[in-house]
Amino acid sequence: MSKIMVMRKYLASSIGFTCAAALTLSLTLPAAAAGPVPADRSAIPGSTQSLRLVPLTSARTPGAAPEWGLAPQSVRTFSMIGVVWDDPGAELHGRAQIRTRASGTARWSGWQELEVHNDGHGPDRKTKEGRSNRLRGSTAPLWVGDSNGVEVRVRADETRAPALPDGLRVELIDPGAEPAKGAPEQSRDAAASEESEGGDLSGSLPGTDTTTSAVGDGSAPVNDRQLPALSKGVTASRPRIITRRGWGADESLREPGFVYTDKVKVAFVHHTATGNGYSCSQASSVIRGIYRYHVVSSGWRDIGYNFLVDRCGDIYEGRAGGADKPVLGAHTLGFNDSSMGVAAIGSFEDSTPSAAMVTSIARLAAWKLGLYGMDPRGKTYLRSGGGNRYPEGENARLNVISGHRDGYSTDCPGTLLYGKLGSVRSAAARYQGR
Repeated sequence: MSKIMVMRKYLASSIGFTCAAALTLSLTLPAAAAGPVPADRSAIPGSTQSLRLVPLTSARTPGAAPEWGLAPQSVRTFSMIGVVWDDPGAELHGRAQIRTRASGTARWSGWQELEVHNDGHGPDRKTKEGRSNRLRGSTAPLWVGDSNGVEVRVRADETRAPALPDGLRVELIDPGAEPAKGAPEQSRDAAASEESEGGDLSGSLPGTDTTTSAVGDGSAPVNDRQLPALSKGVTASRPRIITRRGWGADESLREPGFVYTDKVKVAFVHHTATGNGYSCSQASSVIRGIYRYHVVSSGWRDIGYNFLVDRCGDIYEGRAGGADKPVLGAHTLGFNDSSMGVAAIGSFEDSTPSAAMVTSIARLAAWKLGLYGMDPRGKTYLRSGGGNRYPEGENARLNVISGHRDGYSTDCPGTLLYGKLGSVRSAAARYQGR
């Protein structure tokens, strides 16, 4: 695996460390009949309710598979939901289903499935992040829209495992209000705590720097909500990118500092498996929910993906450290080094991704891979950090633009998005002028 570089010059060009408002983290175990959220949600910066699941013993028959859950109950308003457990190395062999009640109504949804095969996401096991005692196993989160009631059932697959993981909890996430457009920015210094073979080094990050791409194609103030599209460049133009400030990241949630890898040789395409029931105007809220779920609920240092793309083709900066820098992510277990993770917001096993989404993935990959001289139609080698498809240390030959399933045995990024990757490679090569 490549050596993770600590480069102070990166710190002067990073963009993801400021926030539009001071936010607070709230981990609350609500009463079963909690009252409704006040109508003025602008006062709520976002929160996570964590509720312990209990055995569902009613109507049990001898020899039945273990089943845990939560009876229908009222809770504070939330919009995203997932299930977590204590051991990040344990898999949930079975089904996790939820029902929710739409806020302001008496209407309950039908049962919805959570994606339980989520273990292929996350930090590599031998990194500092991967060794953290904060890590927990988790399903993929699901976007359900404003809800104030929940019911949960998690049932083991008796043919695969005799029991469910310990410490099952349901996480109910309120992503908070949209950032105020003109709100004053509150900068903070962030000590850079990078990993390297020689140990951790630290530095400081001033609050007034600019970001400049590696090909010298211009700069933007760090507090910009968007990095504009730029036509200058060696290979491909930079597409317009909505910054972390633009989607309202609460920078107090993530760990301080940034961690980098040597280069970006592969772009792994993912889907978030959060469902397709969101509008483009809600995409920032979905991302804030994923961010909070990755950090607060799953114990990662930051959101796992380097970039996200919504159904309208808008591109969003993910993990902090600089959109044009080789930021080490937590997206493809075993292959986070020398790669980037691009997540299509939605679920694409049975749903077709929009043309705008596919085009933006190609434009983003063309630009970012071009910074490191990579041909989107080519193949390259990455050394595995350990996973269920390639054992640790194996040199895997991969497409420069690969799906998550190419590096790990998983359904991600969904069959219908995976089927678009050939056209993504061709389009990205065209954007590079190849």
